[in-house]
Amino acid sequence: MNITKTSDFTPYLDSRHLLSLFTVLLLSCLILAYPVSAQEMRTQDLGNALVLISGSGSNILTKQADDGQVLVVDGGLEAYAQQTLTTIADATDKGQISLLINSHWHPEQTGLNRILGNQGVTIFAHENTRQWLTTTITRPWENNTFAAFPATAQPADTFYHYGELNHGDTTVQYGYLRQSHTDGDMYVYFPDENVLHGGGVLANDGWPLMDWWTGGWIGGLVDGLEVLLEIANDDTIIVPANGPLMSKADLQAMRDMYDTIFQRISTGFRAANSVEVTLSEMPTAEFNEQNGDPAEFIRRAHESLIPHYTPDA
Repeated sequence: MNITKTSDFTPYLDSRHLLSLFTVLLLSCLILAYPVSAQEMRTQDLGNALVLISGSGSNILTKQADDGQVLVVDGGLEAYAQQTLTTIADATDKGQISLLINSHWHPEQTGLNRILGNQGVTIFAHENTRQWLTTTITRPWENNTFAAFPATAQPADTFYHYGELNHGDTTVQYGYLRQSHTDGDMYVYFPDENVLHGGGVLANDGWPLMDWWTGGWIGGLVDGLEVLLEIANDDTIIVPANGPLMSKADLQAMRDMYDTIFQRISTGFRAANSVEVTLSEMPTAEFNEQNGDPAEFIRRAHESLIPHYTPDA
């Protein structure tokens, strides 16, 4: 019987072993109670069947049509995909997702692509976003490699400039934000509801990634913000990729900040400043308190000028 085995083992359990065993059991219980993969997700009702979901790596916007079909703008990280889908289902009374929009190619935006693509959900994005998702990407400043997506997870429907679509009873306008955060950034605007999702061009919780390796640059970031300013009005609810909701006044302040930084960095770049000199000149000085350590942003912003200002780069 098992009693014999337990008795045989007992003499070898001194106080240290008992404490270790208790610790392992306690940790096991805690892991079961609080899965390490769980992520706190928050929802915010924006009215008119629009719901903001945050906490999965990016701000996700859902819009439910009168027939129950759900449009989703961005998908968060793939590690949280199942939890994100559960949150969307709860927020939409288990509405069926029929359209997924990727505002650009980054993992924080494309985490639902594989699951929803395999289910036959239409994935929509700028053509440059689709092309980035067809290839392996290794950016020179980091060790991560982003593998190409399978065909089912790639956007099957793409655009180049701007357009409009109907999702049930909802009119959706979209457009290209040029080379800004990447070279495939887009906005999604719900004109009747006056809600604008600005994608990765808007980082409202700190400095953005200047992903020049896939076509972004700081001058283009300013251009992208100016496009959004042309669309928004004083009552527009503006959804950034990360951080709290914004107003047009917030958007204007963000544009002015990045234009100031762009002018400083580009002036030094044309004077043959190295990255180290640009860092030492502190081009973001008065904005650091609100956005944090700027070193990584300044480095990438400086490097992003090379393809635009260097002959035959």
